[in-house]
Amino acid sequence: MKEVIQNLANLQYIDSRIDELSRLRGDLPEEILDLEQDTDRAKSIIARLEAQEVELNQERNNLEIDIQDAAGLVSKYEAQQMSVRNNREYDALTKEIESQKQATENAKSRLEEISLILEESTQKLARYRDELESLNRTFEEKKSNLDEVIEKTKNEEDELLKKRDDAKAKVDVRYLRSYERLRNGLSNSIAVVPMEKGACLGMMLPPQVQVEVRKMNKIIIDENSGRIVVDPEFFDNARAEFKI
Repeated sequence: MKEVIQNLANLQYIDSRIDELSRLRGDLPEEILDLEQDTDRAKSIIARLEAQEVELNQERNNLEIDIQDAAGLVSKYEAQQMSVRNNREYDALTKEIESQKQATENAKSRLEEISLILEESTQKLARYRDELESLNRTFEEKKSNLDEVIEKTKNEEDELLKKRDDAKAKVDVRYLRSYERLRNGLSNSIAVVPMEKGACLGMMLPPQVQVEVRKMNKIIIDENSGRIVVDPEFFDNARAEFKI
């Protein structure tokens, strides 16, 4: 049983160091993912606004041409009115003139709308381009920091993962299942803890439990935390063996 406990302590010792390396990276991966999403959103908005500007500018050009054409038709119809032979022809030309003038008014009204939309769009584009530039700078900074941390810890983490595989293989399946279940259910992922001055994580253990832990001949579960409590000697052995 002592070997079983030692194997569990070894595995926890290694896992704790791997967790420590993971904490060194902190929230950087999540922050980078958020920045990527914010960047994609800003790019999408910019692309939409730019496409809208192209469409509106094209529409504006077409409307200006329509206004010129309408002015030409009005002049033409007014000239024709001077030579009509009856009221029917005169009225027909009058209707055409009114139609072209109304079309001109509608076009001018739409041009005013387009002008306002483009003015607002220009302001939005400037704001989102500034935001995108800021996001890109922050992304590069965070990514550089993360790459630096990963570079510093990669070799150690790779070595620890190999040691973990070896340590894991030495743990009986039953105990390994319980260990993994405990780790997954605990906020700090510490399933095996050393008894320190008769206490487990600062909570004093009953005298009889302390005696059982020191005997090192069976698995002891702390009633308060649900963790496996072991004599500190097991972690001293793990520290001496793995030197981490």
